[in-house]
Amino acid sequence: MSVSKSLRDVIGLDSRLPRLAETTLVLIDFQNTYRSGVMALDGVEEALAAGARLLAAARAEGVPVVHVVDAGYDLDSEPGAICAEVAPAEGEPVVVKQVPNGFHDTELEKTLRDLGAGKDLVLAGFMTHMCVTFTAEGAFHRGYRPTVVAEATATRSLAAPDGTALPAATLQTAALVTIGDVFGTVAPTVDDLVG
Repeated sequence: MSVSKSLRDVIGLDSRLPRLAETTLVLIDFQNTYRSGVMALDGVEEALAAGARLLAAARAEGVPVVHVVDAGYDLDSEPGAICAEVAPAEGEPVVVKQVPNGFHDTELEKTLRDLGAGKDLVLAGFMTHMCVTFTAEGAFHRGYRPTVVAEATATRSLAAPDGTALPAATLQTAALVTIGDVFGTVAPTVDDLVG
């Protein structure tokens, strides 16, 4: 099977990974609701652990950090709360969104400007095929260069249009390929951005 060039390659976009120290970290929907019950994600605990490592590395580098949360969950409840492992530190802004794209009708872009963020954003969080993908797209369309950390994302199995089950691993890969085709770069691990 032959593999096509990505749209990034075809139109000449830079596909090099940034150094974490030269970016702004945007953590998306790391909320407890994805850890159990009907919204539980495959590999959620591993992705959360990777997200915690990413956050620790960003803080150690003095990188600005923004937390984005989905208002579709009661933010004052345990399921809607940000997971303790990646909870905001004092001074780290929290942006509330209503739709998958973290930029749509939110304070995210203003918050990034206020933090003095450059063009390189690092994204991680839940769900890969939904809020991570659409926030990466939103960033791309606003002139940012998003990079998604694959190991710090997760999704869940869903029904395909023909009624068959689409395994979470397949959906995860498809979402990351979609992002990497044009919207941004994909770093397989946290370590790919550190150093």
